Amino acid sequence: MAQVVPLQTVPNQTLQVQLGGQACTLNVAQSDYGLFMDVLVGSALIVAGVPCQNMNRVVRDIYLGFIGDLCWFDSQGSSDPTYTDFGIRYFLIFLSPSDLPSGEG
Repeated sequence: MAQVVPLQTVPNQTLQVQLGGQACTLNVAQSDYGLFMDVLVGSALIVAGVPCQNMNRVVRDIYLGFIGDLCWFDSQGSSDPTYTDFGIRYFLIFLSPSDLPSGEG
């Protein structure tokens, strides 16, 4: 079942969150070139420096060892997220394996 990941409206943040039974660390950073994120499970780096784009999955590959996936969602259109509208317009969604196409996650 999809879950909204709570974010603060600050340009750079690190949060600890349980996603699909995994102890995750998410680093989200705004730069002049867009928003980027890292995903760790425990101390294992899953992905780093992934561009945050509307409706584009973050992890994408099951072999990386992440259960499920993450996706950004623009509730008012199709723009890529910026930190100023986290929780208002832009949402980071955790997708459980049952939310993904069969065999992906």
